[in-house]
Amino acid sequence: MVDVERALNKLRKEMRSGIYSYLILSMLESGEMHGYIIRKKLERLDFAPSEGALYDMLKSLERLGLIESFWVMERRPRKCYRLTDLGREVLKELKAEVDRILRVLGGVGNG
Repeated sequence: MVDVERALNKLRKEMRSGIYSYLILSMLESGEMHGYIIRKKLERLDFAPSEGALYDMLKSLERLGLIESFWVMERRPRKCYRLTDLGREVLKELKAEVDRILRVLGGVGNG
């Protein structure tokens, strides 16, 4: 039998993973940025994953071909990320999916 805390942790992790990916893609829609800036923007939303988890998500999105990374030289070399054409296409579909989910969630309490 699975205890409540274990079940909640698993479901929260799954739900947050998808939301983090969506937020990262949405942020990159406005332009390229490096991981530190992405992390700071998520922190401002009070919804930031651990640093390690963030970079794992960025790698995963890159493996899927949704974002690409490149190096820029500022005071020191920094890895930046930008949305690919495929990423823009996927993000468009995800936005529609998020809208559907919000409508369903909004209707749950009214039913």
